[in-house]
Amino acid sequence: MEKTELIQSYLEELLPDAKCALVFSNPFECLCAVMLSAQTTDKSVNHVTPKLFLKFPDAFALSKADIKDVEAIIQSLGLYRNKARNLIGLSKALVERHNGVVPNDKKALTALPGVGVKTANVVLAECYGVPAIAVDTHLTRVSKRLGLAKDDDDPLEIEKKLERRFPKERWIKLHHQMIWFGRIQCKAISPLCTNCKLKGICRDFKKNAAR
Repeated sequence: MEKTELIQSYLEELLPDAKCALVFSNPFECLCAVMLSAQTTDKSVNHVTPKLFLKFPDAFALSKADIKDVEAIIQSLGLYRNKARNLIGLSKALVERHNGVVPNDKKALTALPGVGVKTANVVLAECYGVPAIAVDTHLTRVSKRLGLAKDDDDPLEIEKKLERRFPKERWIKLHHQMIWFGRIQCKAISPLCTNCKLKGICRDFKKNAAR
């Protein structure tokens, strides 16, 4: 079986219902949640966002927030001071440039303060159904181990390589499947290789087996 088909088949077998772990109910909440998820777990973000969105339900409300109030809500997260400042700045930009509406255009999204390509791709895929692959640390690790990317490829290079290799209609689900695969099986430390059907194409497994 060709590598692309093997990966798709196994991930579908292992993770048929893979989806975003962040909890949100609209594009604004999605955008905020993804920004908050940097260098912390989705579980930690989901713990603070209900209170955040209850007090600041939209960009108009959050743009006028006192930064101390936002910090108090998200202080359990890493880099919470920077994140609070970024959330308020982002909200102000949404109000000024887009009347509080989160744009469904990649260029417009990445022009917003604090919004990178990964964040934009998540919002586009989750909220607007636009095919996109958001490359995080898990997806980076899995892609390199499976020989889908080189060791020195940056996230943008990995994104482009995955887009070329896999069919566009699979991008959104594949993105989630690869992330969950990295979380539960192809872990950074002590990956669960024994029963993995992809170990035959895994560079790390071959390297370790040869020692």
